[in-house]
Amino acid sequence: MPIQSGRQHRPRGQYRQVLTLYGVLALAFMMTMYGLEGRGPSFVLAFAFGCCLASVYGFLTDAWPFGVVEVVWAVIAVRRYRAAAA
Repeated sequence: MPIQSGRQHRPRGQYRQVLTLYGVLALAFMMTMYGLEGRGPSFVLAFAFGCCLASVYGFLTDAWPFGVVEVVWAVIAVRRYRAAAA
């Protein structure tokens, strides 16, 4: 009798639905924070976090150029946050 691991495998369709939902939420958060950046430096930092979330989504969906661009935007936003907080 084969030994089964404790992991349960999700059907591929369900994985894609969860990944799509994550992407929609990550991008909605990122764009909302971008729109609110004028309200203070904390929103700039939140935008950087949103860029990181979007970057993870890009890499998970094998859209690595999107993931790389979002990392660059996150770095730019962190630099803007540091300049504004100083």
